Amino acid sequence: MYKFDNGQISLEDFGQPIGMNLKNSNRWVKRAQTIPWLEIEKKYAKLFSNKKGNVAKSLRLGLGARIIQAEYGYSDAETPLQIQENPYLQYFCGYKAFDDSKPPFDPSMMVYFRKRLTP
Repeated sequence: MYKFDNGQISLEDFGQPIGMNLKNSNRWVKRAQTIPWLEIEKKYAKLFSNKKGNVAKSLRLGLGARIIQAEYGYSDAETPLQIQENPYLQYFCGYKAFDDSKPPFDPSMMVYFRKRLTP
């Protein structure tokens, strides 16, 4: 099962703890604005024809994690930890607010992201 996301949020709408100010000039903010998330998401959603069961991770999180992993060469285990700790990476992956309370997904999900999100 797959649920569509609401698309790119503005940096001003991204929930930030007091004292944290993300900058529009950051490369991850700029990159997030150049990717046609909605167009890719429409194709991605077709991979999930079953209307029952667990809801799949969003395209934004899966593709974002794959791009981050490729950019830095992180392992499958390190990628979700880096996303957990970095507000810019969370913004890039479609979070609505910074949340470092837990990793965004189990490292084993990177295998599924690779299978579903091919070049």
